[in-house]
Amino acid sequence: MDLHSSNEHALINLLPFDGVVNYYGKLMDEQTANSYFSKILSEVPWERDRFIFYGKEIITNRKLAWFGDQPFAYAYSHIVRKALIWNPILLKLKSQVEEISGETYNSCLLNLYHSGDEGMGWHADDEKELKPNGAIASISFGAERKFAFKHKKTGEVVTIWLEQGSLLVMKGATQTHWLHRLPVTKKVKTARINLTFRTISVGAQS
Repeated sequence: MDLHSSNEHALINLLPFDGVVNYYGKLMDEQTANSYFSKILSEVPWERDRFIFYGKEIITNRKLAWFGDQPFAYAYSHIVRKALIWNPILLKLKSQVEEISGETYNSCLLNLYHSGDEGMGWHADDEKELKPNGAIASISFGAERKFAFKHKKTGEVVTIWLEQGSLLVMKGATQTHWLHRLPVTKKVKTARINLTFRTISVGAQS
């Protein structure tokens, strides 16, 4: 079963101002979502995430992978990574997400959280390599997790639970004015895989 078309969902902007976040909800049945989860888990060459903190390299339990149309260089958490070339399952999902969201993407950052003990702190996806105000489409597989946004100036917080097989799209000025995070929780004992399709500005590679 493929992802449902976007006209089946009445889109609402989750943010009250200064950005656009559309949540499409679950776009596939449980069996399809479980199949994607298993295939991505086994077929992607996962690596433990690394970042630099006060000059020291930190290696996390959370794993990631980075794919794209070409071997894009991407400076993420002060570590430069080179994109792998798409595999068939990611290309299929990219095509379907592009059709639903009405946007185009040339890369995808994948995250593997083994349990609720692993998460991401407040941050914005505003690296210089990314297309300014470009859309970022996030698909979730596995455990349902809380996701939160916080306005950089007012501190206002918006939260949502990301369901298995769901799609969330951030666009417009969202990364300029809002931070987002995946908070840790002791209540979630199972794994979650998150695919974030995004657009690298080719000019930023030179």
